[in-house]
Amino acid sequence: MKYLVTGTAGFIGFHVAKKLLERGDTVVGLDVINSYYDVNLKYDRLEFMGIDRSEVSFGEKITSSKNSNYSFIQLDLAKKEPLISLFEQEKFDVVIHLAAQAGVRYSLTHPEVYMESNIIAFMNILECCRFYPVKHLVYASSSSVYGSNEKMPFSTSDSVDHPISLYAASKKTNELMAHTYSHLFGIPTTGLRFFTVYGPWGRPDMALFLFTEAILEGKPIQVFNHGKMKRDFTYVDDIVTGVLKVADLPAKPNPDFDGQNPDPGSSRAPYKIYNIGNSEPVLLMDYIKAVEKGLGKSAIMDMLPLQPGDVPASHADVTDLVRDTGYKPQTKIEDGVKAFTDWYLNYYKKQK
Repeated sequence: MKYLVTGTAGFIGFHVAKKLLERGDTVVGLDVINSYYDVNLKYDRLEFMGIDRSEVSFGEKITSSKNSNYSFIQLDLAKKEPLISLFEQEKFDVVIHLAAQAGVRYSLTHPEVYMESNIIAFMNILECCRFYPVKHLVYASSSSVYGSNEKMPFSTSDSVDHPISLYAASKKTNELMAHTYSHLFGIPTTGLRFFTVYGPWGRPDMALFLFTEAILEGKPIQVFNHGKMKRDFTYVDDIVTGVLKVADLPAKPNPDFDGQNPDPGSSRAPYKIYNIGNSEPVLLMDYIKAVEKGLGKSAIMDMLPLQPGDVPASHADVTDLVRDTGYKPQTKIEDGVKAFTDWYLNYYKKQK
């Protein structure tokens, strides 16, 4: 199978591409490599995969020096014509679209970036899948779409009409766009609502990275909502296993779909939404304790109120994902955090 994986210089995309190659698939990776966070980390992920940063330039396809089944191309998904040419040349079997502008708080100050990276870019992906048909389009949504919902655990059968950040609104929009293309053009699409993914090679803007950096430097960590937060932290290897299981199972119409009482997570069209999380929420303070244990150093905490756009808790109902794919997270929070802190100390050559 030939896969297009977008966002392969990013956290989840890097891990997904690596796992696909390990099982023998062919992967074309794509990324714009923007400066939302340290580009050196992005280039280092690529170099881990055998892509020499000195050879990376827009529109140039590079084959990995480590695995001939992997090639990378730097492209801006908001530019339609180069993407069309890529689809025309490569004839992909499956697209796993993970490229996006991430971050709830960043969307408060840079809303226009989310329109370009999350809406226009996704429309271009859909158009390419329309004119150069694929067996399955899998794309990243987010647990952020649950917004003001308070009923736990969050279920894909729940309405998600009250997003509280533009980032969340852009992800809900992706789901609506995907449904439209599934309905009109028969494209099998599956959206994955990720729940707080963490692990080695993670994003520097996420809590685990920020906590680790601050603790090692003896600086205070920012603990929002005075520590009264719960998150469905999910280790990246478990996420990747779930992504691949879903990718291997193209979305199908729901034969029991009832237009009088419509299920938001499925359709008469080949369209599906899954939560993908650990389904065992962890208190933020326990998460911090795991970081302290991994580093062998105590945190200095700056207790702060809940931030605009944030939700106090998240909890994934993964019943349908388990039923359909056999998905089962394996990684305990202590083990996952330890794997990250070990990676961090090695990557940055920091000492405990």
